[in-house]
Amino acid sequence: MSGAGDTKTAAAEFLIRASGDIPVDIPRVPAREAARHELSKPMYHENDPNPLQRALDHLWNWIGDLLSSASGAAPGGPAGLVVLVLIVIVLIAALLWRLGTPQRSLRAAEALFESGPRSAPEHRAAADAHAAADRWNQAVQERMRAVVRSLEERDLLDARPGRTADEAAAEAGRTLPAHASRLRSAARAFDDVTYGGRSADRAAYLAIHALDLDLEAATPHLSGTLPGAAE
Repeated sequence: MSGAGDTKTAAAEFLIRASGDIPVDIPRVPAREAARHELSKPMYHENDPNPLQRALDHLWNWIGDLLSSASGAAPGGPAGLVVLVLIVIVLIAALLWRLGTPQRSLRAAEALFESGPRSAPEHRAAADAHAAADRWNQAVQERMRAVVRSLEERDLLDARPGRTADEAAAEAGRTLPAHASRLRSAARAFDDVTYGGRSADRAAYLAIHALDLDLEAATPHLSGTLPGAAE
Protein backbone atom coordinates (compact mmCIF):
# COMPACT_ATOMS: atom_id res chain seq x y z
CA MET A 1 0.00 0.00 0.00
CA SER A 2 1.31 3.42 -0.91
CA GLY A 3 0.03 5.44 2.05
CA ALA A 4 -2.11 5.71 5.13
CA GLY A 5 -5.17 6.59 3.02
CA ASP A 6 -4.85 3.45 0.89
CA THR A 7 -4.34 1.33 4.01
CA LYS A 8 -7.46 2.70 5.70
CA THR A 9 -9.51 2.23 2.52
CA ALA A 10 -8.41 -1.38 2.25
CA ALA A 11 -9.29 -1.91 5.90
CA ALA A 12 -12.74 -0.48 5.34
CA GLU A 13 -13.30 -2.70 2.31
CA PHE A 14 -12.17 -5.69 4.37
CA LEU A 15 -14.72 -4.87 7.06
CA ILE A 16 -17.48 -4.50 4.47
CA ARG A 17 -16.66 -7.84 2.88
CA ALA A 18 -16.42 -9.49 6.27
CA SER A 19 -19.79 -8.13 7.27
CA GLY A 20 -21.30 -9.59 4.09
CA ASP A 21 -20.22 -13.10 5.04
CA ILE A 22 -22.01 -12.90 8.37
CA PRO A 23 -25.73 -13.53 8.14
CA VAL A 24 -26.38 -11.69 11.40
CA ASP A 25 -27.13 -7.94 11.27
CA ILE A 26 -24.77 -5.84 13.42
CA PRO A 27 -26.23 -2.72 15.03
CA ARG A 28 -24.80 0.56 13.80
CA VAL A 29 -23.03 1.58 17.02
CA PRO A 30 -21.16 -1.72 17.59
CA ALA A 31 -20.22 -1.76 13.90
CA ARG A 32 -18.79 1.74 14.16
CA GLU A 33 -16.86 0.80 17.29
CA ALA A 34 -15.49 -2.29 15.59
CA ALA A 35 -14.35 -0.23 12.62
CA ARG A 36 -12.71 2.34 14.89
CA HIS A 37 -10.94 -0.42 16.81
CA GLU A 38 -9.70 -1.98 13.59
CA LEU A 39 -8.43 1.31 12.17
CA SER A 40 -6.62 2.18 15.41
CA LYS A 41 -4.12 -0.61 14.87
CA PRO A 42 -0.53 0.60 14.23
CA MET A 43 -0.39 -1.06 10.83
CA TYR A 44 -2.82 1.53 9.47
CA HIS A 45 -0.78 4.54 10.76
CA GLU A 46 2.73 3.70 9.62
CA ASN A 47 2.71 6.47 7.01
CA ASP A 48 0.86 9.11 9.02
CA PRO A 49 2.62 12.51 9.33
CA ASN A 50 4.49 13.11 12.57
CA PRO A 51 3.11 15.55 15.19
CA LEU A 52 5.37 18.36 13.99
CA GLN A 53 4.21 17.98 10.42
CA ARG A 54 0.58 17.95 11.54
CA ALA A 55 1.15 21.10 13.59
CA LEU A 56 2.74 22.84 10.59
CA ASP A 57 -0.13 21.76 8.38
CA HIS A 58 -2.62 23.24 10.86
CA LEU A 59 -0.56 26.44 11.04
CA TRP A 60 -0.43 26.91 7.28
CA ASN A 61 -4.12 26.14 6.99
CA TRP A 62 -4.83 28.75 9.67
CA ILE A 63 -2.68 31.38 7.92
CA GLY A 64 -4.34 30.58 4.61
CA ASP A 65 -7.80 30.95 6.13
CA LEU A 66 -6.77 34.21 7.80
CA LEU A 67 -5.43 35.71 4.58
CA SER A 68 -8.45 34.52 2.70
CA SER A 69 -10.77 36.17 5.23
CA ALA A 70 -8.70 39.37 5.21
CA SER A 71 -8.70 39.56 1.41
CA GLY A 72 -12.44 39.07 1.40
CA ALA A 73 -12.98 41.82 3.96
CA ALA A 74 -10.48 44.28 2.45
CA PRO A 75 -11.79 46.74 -0.15
CA GLY A 76 -10.73 45.53 -3.56
CA GLY A 77 -10.17 41.92 -2.51
CA PRO A 78 -6.61 40.48 -2.67
CA ALA A 79 -5.27 43.59 -4.42
CA GLY A 80 -6.71 45.76 -1.65
CA LEU A 81 -5.09 43.54 0.97
CA VAL A 82 -1.70 44.00 -0.71
CA VAL A 83 -2.17 47.77 -0.64
CA LEU A 84 -3.08 47.68 3.06
CA VAL A 85 0.02 45.62 3.86
CA LEU A 86 2.20 48.09 1.96
CA ILE A 87 0.63 50.99 3.85
CA VAL A 88 1.36 49.28 7.17
CA ILE A 89 4.99 48.70 6.14
CA VAL A 90 5.37 52.37 5.15
CA LEU A 91 3.89 53.50 8.48
CA ILE A 92 6.24 51.24 10.46
CA ALA A 93 9.25 52.52 8.47
CA ALA A 94 8.17 56.12 9.06
CA LEU A 95 7.77 55.46 12.78
CA LEU A 96 11.23 53.90 13.05
CA TRP A 97 12.73 56.83 11.16
CA ARG A 98 10.95 59.32 13.40
CA LEU A 99 12.23 57.56 16.52
CA GLY A 100 15.78 57.87 15.29
CA THR A 101 16.37 61.16 17.14
CA PRO A 102 15.30 59.87 20.60
CA GLN A 103 17.44 56.80 20.03
CA ARG A 104 20.41 59.02 19.32
CA SER A 105 19.73 60.94 22.51
CA LEU A 106 20.08 57.69 24.45
CA ARG A 107 23.72 57.68 23.42
CA ALA A 108 24.33 60.35 26.06
CA ALA A 109 25.27 57.45 28.32
CA GLU A 110 28.31 56.70 26.11
CA ALA A 111 31.86 57.68 26.93
CA LEU A 112 33.04 61.28 26.81
CA PHE A 113 36.30 60.39 25.08
CA GLU A 114 35.90 58.55 21.78
CA SER A 115 39.57 57.99 20.90
CA GLY A 116 42.71 57.15 22.84
CA PRO A 117 44.10 59.23 25.69
CA ARG A 118 45.07 62.82 24.81
CA SER A 119 46.31 65.55 27.08
CA ALA A 120 44.36 68.66 27.99
CA PRO A 121 46.64 70.90 25.86
CA GLU A 122 46.04 68.62 22.88
CA HIS A 123 42.25 68.90 23.31
CA ARG A 124 42.56 72.67 23.69
CA ALA A 125 44.61 72.94 20.51
CA ALA A 126 42.03 70.88 18.62
CA ALA A 127 39.23 73.06 20.02
CA ASP A 128 40.98 76.26 18.96
CA ALA A 129 41.53 74.88 15.45
CA HIS A 130 37.84 74.01 15.11
CA ALA A 131 36.80 77.40 16.46
CA ALA A 132 39.08 79.19 13.98
CA ALA A 133 37.25 77.34 11.18
CA ASP A 134 33.81 78.10 12.68
CA ARG A 135 33.23 74.42 13.41
CA TRP A 136 31.48 75.19 16.68
CA ASN A 137 30.11 71.70 17.35
CA GLN A 138 33.57 70.13 17.27
CA ALA A 139 35.02 73.08 19.14
CA VAL A 140 32.53 72.61 22.00
CA GLN A 141 33.26 68.88 22.12
CA GLU A 142 37.03 69.30 22.28
CA ARG A 143 36.89 72.11 24.84
CA MET A 144 34.68 70.04 27.13
CA ARG A 145 37.11 67.15 26.79
CA ALA A 146 39.92 69.54 27.65
CA VAL A 147 38.04 70.61 30.80
CA VAL A 148 37.59 67.03 32.00
CA ARG A 149 41.11 65.93 31.04
CA SER A 150 42.60 68.91 32.87
CA LEU A 151 40.69 67.99 36.03
CA GLU A 152 41.96 64.41 35.72
CA GLU A 153 45.53 65.58 35.25
CA ARG A 154 45.22 67.72 38.39
CA ASP A 155 43.82 64.71 40.30
CA LEU A 156 40.55 66.52 40.89
CA LEU A 157 38.85 63.69 39.01
CA ASP A 158 39.97 60.11 38.85
CA ALA A 159 40.93 59.01 35.34
CA ARG A 160 38.03 56.63 34.79
CA PRO A 161 37.38 55.24 31.28
CA GLY A 162 33.78 55.35 30.12
CA ARG A 163 32.82 58.46 32.11
CA THR A 164 30.15 60.62 30.49
CA ALA A 165 30.10 64.41 30.35
CA ASP A 166 27.20 64.51 32.81
CA GLU A 167 29.01 62.22 35.26
CA ALA A 168 32.20 64.30 35.01
CA ALA A 169 30.27 67.53 35.62
CA ALA A 170 28.49 66.08 38.65
CA GLU A 171 31.70 64.73 40.19
CA ALA A 172 33.69 67.90 39.49
CA GLY A 173 30.86 70.02 40.87
CA ARG A 174 31.27 68.37 44.27
CA THR A 175 34.97 69.22 44.29
CA LEU A 176 34.50 72.68 42.78
CA PRO A 177 31.04 73.72 44.00
CA ALA A 178 31.43 77.34 42.87
CA HIS A 179 31.52 76.09 39.29
CA ALA A 180 28.94 73.28 39.57
CA SER A 181 26.24 75.12 37.61
CA ARG A 182 28.58 76.05 34.75
CA LEU A 183 29.93 72.52 34.62
CA ARG A 184 26.39 71.15 34.22
CA SER A 185 25.68 73.68 31.46
CA ALA A 186 28.86 72.69 29.65
CA ALA A 187 27.93 69.01 29.87
CA ARG A 188 24.47 69.76 28.45
CA ALA A 189 26.02 71.69 25.56
CA PHE A 190 28.32 68.75 24.85
CA ASP A 191 25.41 66.28 24.90
CA ASP A 192 23.25 68.52 22.70
CA VAL A 193 25.76 68.71 19.87
CA THR A 194 27.10 65.17 20.25
CA TYR A 195 23.91 63.16 20.73
CA GLY A 196 20.94 65.51 20.42
CA GLY A 197 21.45 66.61 16.82
CA ARG A 198 21.69 70.30 17.78
CA SER A 199 24.16 72.91 16.57
CA ALA A 200 26.42 75.01 18.76
CA ASP A 201 27.46 78.60 18.12
CA ARG A 202 30.31 80.89 19.05
CA ALA A 203 28.65 81.91 22.33
CA ALA A 204 28.32 78.29 23.46
CA TYR A 205 31.98 77.67 22.73
CA LEU A 206 33.16 80.83 24.47
CA ALA A 207 31.19 79.87 27.60
CA ILE A 208 33.05 76.55 27.89
CA HIS A 209 36.32 78.24 26.94
CA ALA A 210 35.89 80.70 29.83
CA LEU A 211 34.97 77.85 32.19
CA ASP A 212 38.15 76.02 31.21
CA LEU A 213 40.27 79.08 32.03
CA ASP A 214 38.52 79.68 35.35
CA LEU A 215 38.89 76.05 36.41
CA GLU A 216 42.62 76.28 35.81
CA ALA A 217 42.84 78.83 38.61
CA ALA A 218 40.18 77.31 40.85
CA THR A 219 40.96 75.87 44.27
CA PRO A 220 39.21 72.58 45.04
CA HIS A 221 36.80 72.37 47.95
CA LEU A 222 38.35 69.88 50.34
CA SER A 223 36.84 68.31 53.45
CA GLY A 224 36.81 70.85 56.27
CA THR A 225 37.03 73.83 53.91
CA LEU A 226 34.20 76.32 53.89
CA PRO A 227 32.22 76.26 50.58
CA GLY A 228 32.65 80.02 50.20
CA ALA A 229 36.40 79.60 50.20
CA ALA A 230 36.42 77.77 46.84
CA GLU A 231 38.52 79.60 44.32
